[in-house]
Amino acid sequence: MRQPHARFAVLGQPVDHSLSPYIHKHFARQWSIDLDYIRLELAPEALAQGLIRFAADGGVGMNVTLPHKRAVMALCSELMPRARRAQSVNTLSYIDGAWHGDNTDGIGLVNDLCMRHNIDLRGRRTLLLGAGGAAFGVAPALLDAGIGELLVCNRTTERADDLVNVLQEPARAHARYWQDLSELGHFDLIINATSAGRGMQPLQLPFRLAGASTVAVDLSYGMAAIDFLAWAQAAGCGEAFDGLGMLVEQAAESFRIWQGLRPDTDGVYAELRRLADGEGAAE
Repeated sequence: MRQPHARFAVLGQPVDHSLSPYIHKHFARQWSIDLDYIRLELAPEALAQGLIRFAADGGVGMNVTLPHKRAVMALCSELMPRARRAQSVNTLSYIDGAWHGDNTDGIGLVNDLCMRHNIDLRGRRTLLLGAGGAAFGVAPALLDAGIGELLVCNRTTERADDLVNVLQEPARAHARYWQDLSELGHFDLIINATSAGRGMQPLQLPFRLAGASTVAVDLSYGMAAIDFLAWAQAAGCGEAFDGLGMLVEQAAESFRIWQGLRPDTDGVYAELRRLADGEGAAE
């Protein structure tokens, strides 16, 4: 339902780097909506009271980022099916005096790949690297989009098993040992959902995973995606993308939930792409 003059926020810690206020204000201008969207940084121990205060101050919607995506689940009176499957929340809506949780990360990735980059996901043998919150967020949507076999590799195998069990797709989704990467064959789609590139140990991936027909995607963007995208180029991947488009598309789905309007995303994506490539600044 459209919410003009209501308050929105991106919630996290840290959150001063977030592009969400710029993105949502850009969306709002398409319909001349007077949008109040702020950055709200809360420590984990202040989360519950922070949500109460934000609602009392007129807050009706929040985007949620690290480290709160799982913790806010316990503060929701209702979880949408996407949030339950992802076991995390990135979109909060205040409805009838209570918070409702959803997750738009997966549909954001699928929309970016299919609508912006014209990638046909159907039947693609897919490797998902990592089994943290980002992987939980996108895996269900990838299966719904019709990918073929999904192999999940994580340095901690138990976490990969957890993700596969949540997916409940035994015919298509399987966990594999990280040390067996070189024996897994060729993939049509490789998604990096690990923390590599963000101060963590860089990925050491065999080139035999990929080829000219492979699409490689890093869920991070900017500097954090450079190492994986460099590997994708060296491995001969036909196409490689960072997570900037996913960021914009998941925001668009949140905006649709709150406002009942689906924004055009091309303009804000183009501006952020110029910013990421050092060609200008978002205002």
